[in-house]
Amino acid sequence: MLATMKLACSNTDGPALVIGATGYIGRFVADACLDSGRTTYVLIRPGSVCPARAAAVHALRAKGAIVVEGSVSDKELLERKLREEGIEVVISVLGGSQILDQLNLLDSIKAVGTIKRFLPSEFGHDIDKANPVEPGLTFYEEKRKVRRAIEAVGIPYTYICCNSIAGWPYHDNTHPSEVTPPLDRFHIYGDGNVKAFFVAGSDIGKFTVKAAYDFRTLNKTVHFRPTRNLLSLNEMAALWESKIGRTLPRVTLAEEDLLVMAEENCIPVSIVAALTHDIFINGCQINFSIDGCKDVEVTSLYPDISFRTIDECFDDHAADLVLKKGNMITSPNSMVNRMPVAPTCA
Repeated sequence: MLATMKLACSNTDGPALVIGATGYIGRFVADACLDSGRTTYVLIRPGSVCPARAAAVHALRAKGAIVVEGSVSDKELLERKLREEGIEVVISVLGGSQILDQLNLLDSIKAVGTIKRFLPSEFGHDIDKANPVEPGLTFYEEKRKVRRAIEAVGIPYTYICCNSIAGWPYHDNTHPSEVTPPLDRFHIYGDGNVKAFFVAGSDIGKFTVKAAYDFRTLNKTVHFRPTRNLLSLNEMAALWESKIGRTLPRVTLAEEDLLVMAEENCIPVSIVAALTHDIFINGCQINFSIDGCKDVEVTSLYPDISFRTIDECFDDHAADLVLKKGNMITSPNSMVNRMPVAPTCA
């Protein structure tokens, strides 16, 4: 354990391995790592036929990423690459269905013994402080299992809690990056006054990489709480209306409505409903303070680096809109190539 701590406290500026680099957040993390000038490896599953994923891999190669084809379940490959390439930082951005696959990754990191920092796939709420209803709780329990395994082995870590992605928070598994904010009506959860922190994908990537190489974040949880991006749904709705120049009707989804959706246990939709309930009914992003011992707030680490505001993000969405027939607004560019996840209902 002492040797591990000495290793972690030594200067870290070496190569990074990003796992899950073709996902929404993963791409921003990989891009930020490349932009920092560090040698960046990305682990990619071989033989992918998805056009969107193939395009993402091509773009990463063009930018300078070194692609390693393989799986997190291939311990022999991982150990060999970690040793041969002198990788010092491992950042996992695996999706929800692969959270427990990180236990195999931990075995490889432990066997190599030279990794100075590991960032497991979190990128949401502080899972040790939030307690969503099922099936969100089971999802968090899996992430907690990974945390406890990291701590038990003594691997140097940083946990990234970036809260919500900048964009309208849909409750039905529609990713905020895939569509504009609503153009027909708003779904308001509860009274619409509970606030949350919204962070642009580019900022998630940028500050994640900074934290990964910062000695001040060693064995700590890094919270993204930019005060200018602390907004309620009512404030978000009013801001978006100011961008599109018209008022949209509000449809209230009460706490009971979200709980019913969660209880249907249709994965992943019910997980999203459970987490939406935790954010906008329970206030899980704002109902605790940062203790300063095991927790640190990212803007206190980098006070001179600004976050993109929701106002700026909404400006981007509005710029993509085409005004047609008076107040009828459509958005030909609002959709991206999405990799659908078929719901499975228990």
